[in-house]
Amino acid sequence: MSHALTELVAAQAALAQRLLDRLAEIGADPPGITREAFGPGENAAHALIAETGEALGLERRVDAAANLSLRWPGRDPAAPPILIGSHLDSVVQGGNFDGAAGVVAGLAAIAALQAAGIRPRCDIEVLALRCEEAVWFGLGLIGSRGLLARLPPGALEPGALEPGALELRHARSGATLAECIAACGGDPDRLRQGVPLRDPARLGAYLELHIEQAPQLVEAEAPVGLCLANPGNVRHPQIRITGEEAHTGLPHRFRRDAALAGAELALALEGLWVQEEAAGRPMAVTIGRFHTQAERHSLTMVSGRFELSLDLRAYDPAHLEALEGRLAEILAGVAARRAVGIDPGPRSAASPGMMDPAILEALAAAAARAGLTAPRLNSPGSHDANNFAAAGVPTGMLLIRNRNGSHNPAEAMETADLMAATELLTEWLAERAGDAAA
Repeated sequence: MSHALTELVAAQAALAQRLLDRLAEIGADPPGITREAFGPGENAAHALIAETGEALGLERRVDAAANLSLRWPGRDPAAPPILIGSHLDSVVQGGNFDGAAGVVAGLAAIAALQAAGIRPRCDIEVLALRCEEAVWFGLGLIGSRGLLARLPPGALEPGALEPGALELRHARSGATLAECIAACGGDPDRLRQGVPLRDPARLGAYLELHIEQAPQLVEAEAPVGLCLANPGNVRHPQIRITGEEAHTGLPHRFRRDAALAGAELALALEGLWVQEEAAGRPMAVTIGRFHTQAERHSLTMVSGRFELSLDLRAYDPAHLEALEGRLAEILAGVAARRAVGIDPGPRSAASPGMMDPAILEALAAAAARAGLTAPRLNSPGSHDANNFAAAGVPTGMLLIRNRNGSHNPAEAMETADLMAATELLTEWLAERAGDAAA
């Protein structure tokens, strides 16, 4: 990167900090941040980003999924555009930087390129994608799914769901996904056509910056990392185990104990995880809910009902499919041994996201020229980048150092690290799309 462009990126730190501070005010919900998807927090964040983009001369557009696009027109309208995106919603009382950092970095990079007098050959767009966090509907990545026609069947029509599908209603309002999208300026009827809002074959690239969600960069003492892949997932938000309620003194051989069946299931899943990791096949198992029925459980009663949630993730589609087969075997085995019924309940899934090798190497070259250590690593989280990669769009990701993980109030990204990642993004854009001004 030229010394002049480096300085121009650094000069955008004030813009980045101002936006991050304002986003924190919008989402303030002590002890953390809540920007409710399709709600006041996300809407106010979109308005702030739109206002900032328009001040930079970018063209504002809201698509049928209610995603925000801020477009910097290129010299060649026929050239495939480059998209820089992430999200602005958060989990309940989470941190300020998950998602927002990537949108802010996109605006800062364009501001630096403009200050350098660079005119892009192709359009460059900053996307603020709706409802990335699964907490609001039990399904994540909704904005990018809608944009690329990757919403599951029946997502917009709760009354027309396939057996085992997840009914998408907002966790707070109970509104359908279609109602939420329409209320925020989208067009559910357009989404019902099942056609991508943007033709993936006509998109030049998608790049996303995101805080890391495990302290790998902290461990490596590096401000920024080059993402190799994001995991896909299979989720069952409501696995239900049905046994038989009984007196607490009932001998073991007569019991159909739903709670112990839940415990055995959890340990079996952990055993699968350990086995796969030892074989060099990275994956993860997360059980977020794990409980008896509060209205029925008792100190002196064998539990007849137990519920849990499951997030099963891996980096390779074939591996994820194989793991789902193992899950079915484990469920059947526990059910037989414990004489209980196990209903896996609704299912949702997201495709793994493999990053584009050419983009990865270009970002690595930019890091070398900037003198930045940028290790290559997998992200433990699924992101909107997954959908772009799965749709065939050349996709890249930069991960930003963050000491305390995400989805909690203690997210600890430093603005200096954000600007280091923005520096790599800016040089990549200058090389990929930039023409010096006449």
